[in-house]
Amino acid sequence: MPNQFLPVARPSIGSREEELVLDALRSGWISSIGKYIDEFEVAFARYCHVDYALAVTNGTAALHLALAALDIGPGDEVILPDFTFVATANAVRYTGATPVFADIDPETLCIDPRSAERLVTKATKAIIPVHIYGHPADMDALGEIAKVHDVVLIEDAAEAHGAEYKGRRVGGLGKCGIFSFYGNKIITTGEGGAFTTSDQNLYLRAKSLRDHAMSPTRRYHHDECGFNYRMTNLQAALGVAQMERIEEFQSKRAEIMGWYRSAVVTDESIRLNRFREDVRNVYWMICLEVDWLDETRRDEFMNELKRRGIDTRPYFRTMSSLPMYKQTPQPVAERKAQTGINLPCYVELTQADVRRIAGAVNELLAEMRPNAVRDPATILSAATPFACAGLDQA
Repeated sequence: MPNQFLPVARPSIGSREEELVLDALRSGWISSIGKYIDEFEVAFARYCHVDYALAVTNGTAALHLALAALDIGPGDEVILPDFTFVATANAVRYTGATPVFADIDPETLCIDPRSAERLVTKATKAIIPVHIYGHPADMDALGEIAKVHDVVLIEDAAEAHGAEYKGRRVGGLGKCGIFSFYGNKIITTGEGGAFTTSDQNLYLRAKSLRDHAMSPTRRYHHDECGFNYRMTNLQAALGVAQMERIEEFQSKRAEIMGWYRSAVVTDESIRLNRFREDVRNVYWMICLEVDWLDETRRDEFMNELKRRGIDTRPYFRTMSSLPMYKQTPQPVAERKAQTGINLPCYVELTQADVRRIAGAVNELLAEMRPNAVRDPATILSAATPFACAGLDQA
């Protein structure tokens, strides 16, 4: 359907997902006890190359749980990137600690280790690198900073299931990691999240806090204030089925990224996702950056795409720009937040869909470019011959 609306994201739910969720439903174990909870946790821990995974209600809860299990609270500071989803900062605030915002690397969009180190004080207890849009942060540099200053690294891998840094999977590169399984993530449980670690003591404490900190030997006895962050067996059943397909999802996203690279006309001022050669980017989002757009013209561009049936979303706003976290803005993060765009990326997207998206993007950018040449033949010839031939076959 040439005029079909193309959303930014859409979950891939098939017959296997239906089978396992229906099995969980029929079992009667529909709350937070059931076989699929254990299966999902074991499968996800194995996939992340860690010893333990805890399934929880969502990614924000997973991050709050990690901070609480590490006894981070009032008087402590936690460094995180200025450019991230608000949940990263909110989880820090939930504990009573203070979020402190570092700038980002202009290429990877992840936290800049040099900026982070400049912000370390005696009150700093943790650094939260966010593997933004599926690209891993510079974990070696951050790990050295954490070691020198005796602070903890908590990976926010909410958007980066399966991403790798120098051959190692995210989620096991710090003291602990967290993931989200929201409906637009690489795998989904509808809502849901996970806490990962290979530290047994930290795992046991987080496991206790997840379930109201109930005593394992004396029911309804609680030594401290815990949380109700348990995932349901129904959600976990969906997660088990999704884990069976995760490599399929990863391969398709890489293929879609390749289609975009071949079809979207780029130059020194128009760029798609960049990545370091020593990482595996899982392309949770397709990123488009146009240097000569400002925020107003960026939004006009997105609105015009929507009129053509193509959904987009702006980059995250900086934390320092939000009323409750107002701080001095970080310059790279601020500029990226004002101009970046996410294009559709989901596993049912076809080459024909990408051709349609890229055609609209190329045409609109040619029209909007300062001193634009608005000859459609010029736009078409700018794409590689291979790209045009390959897409025409779809």
